[in-house]
Amino acid sequence: MIEKMEEIPAFAALSEFASSSAGGQVLFATDDFFAPCENMILDTEPVFIADKYTEYGKWMDGWETQRKRIPGHDWCIIKLATKCVIRGLLIDTAFFSGNYAPKYSIQAACLTPEEEALLPERDSEMGSACTECDLERVKQLRTDKWEEIVPITALRPGYEETRMNFQKVLCDEAWTHIRVNIYPDGGIARLRVYGEAKPELPASDHLIDLISLLNGGTCLEYSNAHYGHPRNVIKPCKSQAMSDGWETARRLDRPEVLETYDDGTLKVSGEEWSIFKLGFCGRITNICVDTAHFKGNYPDTIKIEGAFVTSEWAQSNNITWFNILKRSKLSPHKEHWFTCKSDVVSHIRVTIGPDGGLSRLRTFGYVQPTIII
Repeated sequence: MIEKMEEIPAFAALSEFASSSAGGQVLFATDDFFAPCENMILDTEPVFIADKYTEYGKWMDGWETQRKRIPGHDWCIIKLATKCVIRGLLIDTAFFSGNYAPKYSIQAACLTPEEEALLPERDSEMGSACTECDLERVKQLRTDKWEEIVPITALRPGYEETRMNFQKVLCDEAWTHIRVNIYPDGGIARLRVYGEAKPELPASDHLIDLISLLNGGTCLEYSNAHYGHPRNVIKPCKSQAMSDGWETARRLDRPEVLETYDDGTLKVSGEEWSIFKLGFCGRITNICVDTAHFKGNYPDTIKIEGAFVTSEWAQSNNITWFNILKRSKLSPHKEHWFTCKSDVVSHIRVTIGPDGGLSRLRTFGYVQPTIII
């Protein structure tokens, strides 16, 4: 079911479903003594502050349990952002050099809302551990019997050259929750779960964000992602910083002296682009372009085109793009709303001129139920 990975694998370019900005949630953890489990799904890169301590010990940017002195091992339950097929994982042990979890495994399940309600209310607090009463409630879900998608696997210490522990998962089932087991205790800096969303088909009269990560939208290709990947713009939560958006490098073909057209847009020859596959084929009626946090580095303009592609995506295909949103002026740190009326589309191409950053993109519309992509 699994395959050991040594280099950064292709699945790491897929959508990610465990992080907090994607909508992942920690529902249960056996121990949060040195550092609560929620740290493990933070979007930020882990950091180390040498002289930072708490009343419980050394502060660490991850999930770290106390040194276990009772039978068993530590584990947690994470609710994924949406039902998805898991193609691979990353267990990052950054800075956990002498206190990392020696081994881990992953189990998965599909829970109903009624089953999820059996879990005790989560109280994330450093210096704490679950109670016997909490464990009894969780036992009702028989999480130890969930499907094992990664067997017990050795981890490496959190030095720069060994911190990134990638693992490919060879299973086509879709899951809503995972159980992360560490053996027997220790720390993990970050967890990432990569895969493909498998949401339920919405009603045809239900207005949805067709490009959303939660509805199965994916970034296929892009011209530049120097500071931030374009897949960030389809996350469901509002961005908290520039790092959680799509930002390109400054184009080197910018004119030495900038001039504008009559409509106020810049006269530039170059531009950057990204291409997305929508979660469902549909007609787009409203677009939101959010430049939150991009105050001195927002794009001057944006243009959005659509296409209907029935075959497997390939950039070399002879694709006919049609206009959905004409080239439009943008402003810093602001939500921009546009109305449109597109034909049925399966893919969109987003073009920004000449460069810069977006925090989020929403394409609201109605699913074409007779067409499944």
